[in-house]
Amino acid sequence: MKRRTKFFTALVFLAVLDQIVKQWVMAVLKPGGPIVLIPGALELSYVENRGAAFGILQNRQWFFVVVTLMVLAGVLWIYPRIPEKRRFLPLRLCACFIAAGAIGNMIDRISRGYVVDFIYFRLIDFPVFNVADIYVTCSAFALAFLFLFYYKDQELNDIISGEGR
Repeated sequence: MKRRTKFFTALVFLAVLDQIVKQWVMAVLKPGGPIVLIPGALELSYVENRGAAFGILQNRQWFFVVVTLMVLAGVLWIYPRIPEKRRFLPLRLCACFIAAGAIGNMIDRISRGYVVDFIYFRLIDFPVFNVADIYVTCSAFALAFLFLFYYKDQELNDIISGEGR
């Protein structure tokens, strides 16, 4: 019970943090224009993203909502199976950040019809992104590292089968 409470508390905190930042972006950047942090390299710039990364799947909000619900179902299914040992803390954190990022962007899609993006690396003309995207992307890279180099195949198999608890 305690572990679930920590998970949901962290999840809510991270999703709310994402939404607070987006509210600030809409209040400051939408009417006032971009804020240059590093000239020619990094700026905060309001963008309404009606698709996914690189502008794919424009105006398919319900598709993204369904995919998000599937991701959340997967996280909620796997999280209780992750052992409570300290060794698995990185895996629990990744699950929490992925769920929080998914929820943060889903809130945007449902309430606004688009996702508020604002971090722009002008230097490399990288797609504009937001805090929820950082949660998901960093966690996905961390998961890849953990799966490839940290956890043993048997540990992951035990989690999936439910024997790891």
